[in-house]
Amino acid sequence: MSGAYMNPGEPDRRGAARYLWWLAASQPRRIAAGATLGSLWMIALTLPPFLLSHAIDDGLRPGRRDALLGWTAALLGVGVLNAWLAIMRHRTMTRIRTDAALRTVQTVVEHATRLGATLPRRVTAGEMVTIGFGDVAMMAGTLTVTGPGVGAVLSYAVVAVLLLTISPLLAVVVVLGVPVLVLLIGPLLGRLRAVETSYRAQQSELAARVADMVGGLRVLGGLGGKDAYATRYRRGSRRLSTEGYRVGAVTSWIQALGVGLPALFLAAVTWLSARMAAQGTISAGDLVAVYGYVAVLVVPVSFFIEGGYDVSRGLVAARRVTHFLNLRPEAADDTGTARVAAPAEPSTLRDPESGVEIEPGMMTALVSARPEETAAVVDRVGRFARSAATWGGVRLDAVALTDVRERILVADNEADLFSGTLRAVVEGRSERRDEAIAEAVRTAVADDIVQGLPGGLDSAIDAQGRNLSGGQRQRVRLVRALLAEPEVLLAVEPTSAVDAHTEAALAARLHATRAGRTTVVTSTSPLLLDHADAVCYLADGRVAAVGTHQELLASTAGYRELVSRGAEEDEGVLGR
Repeated sequence: MSGAYMNPGEPDRRGAARYLWWLAASQPRRIAAGATLGSLWMIALTLPPFLLSHAIDDGLRPGRRDALLGWTAALLGVGVLNAWLAIMRHRTMTRIRTDAALRTVQTVVEHATRLGATLPRRVTAGEMVTIGFGDVAMMAGTLTVTGPGVGAVLSYAVVAVLLLTISPLLAVVVVLGVPVLVLLIGPLLGRLRAVETSYRAQQSELAARVADMVGGLRVLGGLGGKDAYATRYRRGSRRLSTEGYRVGAVTSWIQALGVGLPALFLAAVTWLSARMAAQGTISAGDLVAVYGYVAVLVVPVSFFIEGGYDVSRGLVAARRVTHFLNLRPEAADDTGTARVAAPAEPSTLRDPESGVEIEPGMMTALVSARPEETAAVVDRVGRFARSAATWGGVRLDAVALTDVRERILVADNEADLFSGTLRAVVEGRSERRDEAIAEAVRTAVADDIVQGLPGGLDSAIDAQGRNLSGGQRQRVRLVRALLAEPEVLLAVEPTSAVDAHTEAALAARLHATRAGRTTVVTSTSPLLLDHADAVCYLADGRVAAVGTHQELLASTAGYRELVSRGAEEDEGVLGR
């Protein structure tokens, strides 16, 4: 089974029903075994009434003790067979559900990695939690209909045939009565889909709010906003609770009718057969058989209703999953465009939209009064947003995305930090020598982080670096980016959360360590800008001036005014 989950296959994203069908079609042998075992189990349930009726009619006659013992032995054998079939059916269906759940998890995780930076922009954390913890289990449970569901249909047909041999009237009542019972549940299943969809949407929204609250707890506490946010969460929780009661109301009716209607049907057929036995139309053994057949029929009827309930909920869950799987990365490969080779040597990156040109082997700084403008440039030349950016004269979006990611690295200031040891957090996808890690730590001025943790590089780091301060998280991200040793490093505000002393040392070390390789930083801090080989000053999203930090200070008033504010702040920190 493990090999299948390494390559779950290509899911059918065209709709909820098609996705559920893909989950079933991905394991045809197991589905066939489950349907076979479920059918045999259901059909075998009809045998005890048949054997019991003959034991009564034949075995209770005077002098027919051998017949009684024979039919009794047959009943025992059928009971043992039913027990074995039930165990094997349940085991097979558990494997089917597990396969479907793990296959969906693998598919969702793989697609999440393909979305990359698009993921947090298009999907909330609450949505992912709802899919991972709720929708996956719902869809897996839906596949139960492939086992006992098929058996329910066959056992229904077998019971109808057996009743036909006893009384055509009883057979007609059963053949017509069971579909009526199932149809009575239909409108409730439609209602369930509607309220379940609304409930799941509100649930994911509330889960996202919890994630936001936990992630920003320190900020909320500093601003005094914890109480206000908690109040909003309580209101959302009450709305979700109300919606949950609506789902529960529909569900309770479905489950109540699933138990009550078959019981009423059993009572009606038993009353009819008892009258026929009293009139002599059928024998006492036939009466017992009819009761047994109809009692057995309660099981497939319940499965019909339960299966409809599961399918209804599974479609709601599958609709959410297919919506997620149909999301596309903002800078995905265009399969309709011919691929071109990436430049063989370090080459110039150009962003026509802003006019920024990044020369190879230099440290370039992007400066703007609006940080989102410089961040947008980085997204375009890092191919995290669609653009006409070029790399060595070649359209960046015409180069295979894997080649771009191998050589150009965007170090976002809010990039995720995964849980694990500090060593694992900064190493990335491959192990690094201690010397290389030490050099990256020194460059990022992160020695105090390593020394301050009880286990050094082997200390545990929480998800998102929650046990680190903002400045420490920023430097850990930079260590990770430096260890990747990209040809082009695009760092967004790499020193915004550190003090001036740390920033000054970091700027000097970054310039020295990355000498001869292309490095881009976005910042308005003069401590960092003074070490840049070239500075691009943007105004209204376009390059207004290019030069060194000192040249722009002398020639460009807007630049001088912008960075002087940062200089005053730095002087204030250095003077304390």
